[in-house]
Amino acid sequence: MKNCLALAFISLLALGYSPYGQGAGSGHFPERSVRYVVPDSAGSGGDIIGRIVSAGMSETLGQQVFVDNRAGASSNLGADYVAKSSPDGYTLLAVSTTLSANVNLFKTLTYDLSKDFAAVTQLALTPHVLVVHPAQPVKTVAEFIRLAKAKPGSLNYSSPGSGTSAFIPAELFRRAANIDIVHIPYKGGGPALQAVLAGEVQAYFAPILTTLSHIRQGSLRAIALTSAQHLPLMPELTTLAESGFPEVDFSNSLGLVVPAKTPPEIIDILNRQATNSLKKPDTKKRINDLGGIIIGSSATDYSAFINKEITTLGELFKKANVKPD
Repeated sequence: MKNCLALAFISLLALGYSPYGQGAGSGHFPERSVRYVVPDSAGSGGDIIGRIVSAGMSETLGQQVFVDNRAGASSNLGADYVAKSSPDGYTLLAVSTTLSANVNLFKTLTYDLSKDFAAVTQLALTPHVLVVHPAQPVKTVAEFIRLAKAKPGSLNYSSPGSGTSAFIPAELFRRAANIDIVHIPYKGGGPALQAVLAGEVQAYFAPILTTLSHIRQGSLRAIALTSAQHLPLMPELTTLAESGFPEVDFSNSLGLVVPAKTPPEIIDILNRQATNSLKKPDTKKRINDLGGIIIGSSATDYSAFINKEITTLGELFKKANVKPD
């Protein structure tokens, strides 16, 4: 009897059986719900994309993928939680450019972005847009620069803090245009957005995801995109690059990682199902309608992207002497 069981197991291995299964319905992974940790507050760009992607993955994986918002400490609380989670594929971390910035901002972190995680896939890029309060007498990049140079230090812009994805394009543009605009950090993207809506500050290099509705309603005026490419949903909106500043080409990167030492078989399943969810027509439409640019990369390519992003931001912060607020 034992010999028969052994022969049966060997036969399964020969057929390519994996103890982690080949995807949804294999009976092995996933056997239960999957936690999708977003280290930002509800309503943030990472949260919005996370809820769209997690819904798609719930269908492709055959198990619920639920969003768990663990905001705080510039996304470090959520990252630390996932870094210390079991490497079994049941806890995912939504990674944004903010975490690559944190590597260069904080002297000590309780996790290592390059060593404590394994890449799954880069989901999307989300451009930012320079917006101003409608009361400001500017409609173009040239007019914004003229106003800033006419009144040095009088124009303020908000952000969720130094090194955040809203701060980075602002700093790139400030240096490229050689203008004196003042950074006013707020505790989160929501307060930073409310500041420009209320006229407390004059400008915000805002995530397109969270400001599109305000632009369409006229409560904010869009001046230019921070990405080098146009967006199909706003084809008339110019970019900072084509306005004479090609060095300003920035989009927030959103992706997925898991704890290091997660079995490669599980990472392959997660990559396949996450990228499959991005190909679903309803998922594509929802992300594109929000201004997102879908990527769906391999795990290897995403790992290389993160490392390059860390290096690029490190060089920028060193030149600008950027410190955490």
